[in-house]
Amino acid sequence: MGFFQDLKILYHLVLRPVRGKDHAERMESFYSGQAEAYDDFRKRLLHGREELFQRIEVPENGVWVDLGGGTGANLEFIAETIPRLRKAYVVDLASSLLKVADERFRARGWNVAEAIEADATQWQPPDGVLADVVTFSYSLTMIPDWFSAIENARKMLKPGGRIGVVDFYVSRKHAAADMKRHGWFTRSFWPVWFAGDNVFPSPDHLPYLQSHFDVTWCQESRSKVPYIPVIRTPYYQFIGTKPPDNC
Repeated sequence: MGFFQDLKILYHLVLRPVRGKDHAERMESFYSGQAEAYDDFRKRLLHGREELFQRIEVPENGVWVDLGGGTGANLEFIAETIPRLRKAYVVDLASSLLKVADERFRARGWNVAEAIEADATQWQPPDGVLADVVTFSYSLTMIPDWFSAIENARKMLKPGGRIGVVDFYVSRKHAAADMKRHGWFTRSFWPVWFAGDNVFPSPDHLPYLQSHFDVTWCQESRSKVPYIPVIRTPYYQFIGTKPPDNC
């Protein structure tokens, strides 16, 4: 991607007003003008996705649901094992991103993959099917009712199923002893910086996930942001298992 394409993305990220009377309209307002160039820029902005997806075992004849999956680019991280799945659903509210996903699935010949325009807090796989894997890749921070999205993911997972999340965050001021503790600047700057794009890094996402799933793997890191020197944005990677008795 060239510099001028980057400028277009940065305009949508920083300057273009996001309008809409509900969350679905605001999402489409935000993404409609940048859908075609979305994936390339996000490769440099959204870190940790490939490692997360590749750490999750792709279940034979299983069902994988990517909530807030946008263009379906996350499935490229498990491309070689997609045929092993019975079904892969990419669920999002932004129709412009899902159009890119549909084109990707046709080009790849991924007949098992389907793009679904729906709310991550409400959508469930059809016919009462339970999922083996549910993922959120930088989508939880864009879902206002994020705890309902996690509860919906928990509901659709079969016992022993995996949830994987990678996203921006900030720590609690008094984080648990085994967790990273961010300073005042980090905890104050990033929520304000991202809020203009309706992205809300939270101190509560990771503790909530840890309390609702058996932790398989968790890592807290920092990453570069394109065109912002020196400072790094914090993000986490989390893989958890739904307990067998968690209905």
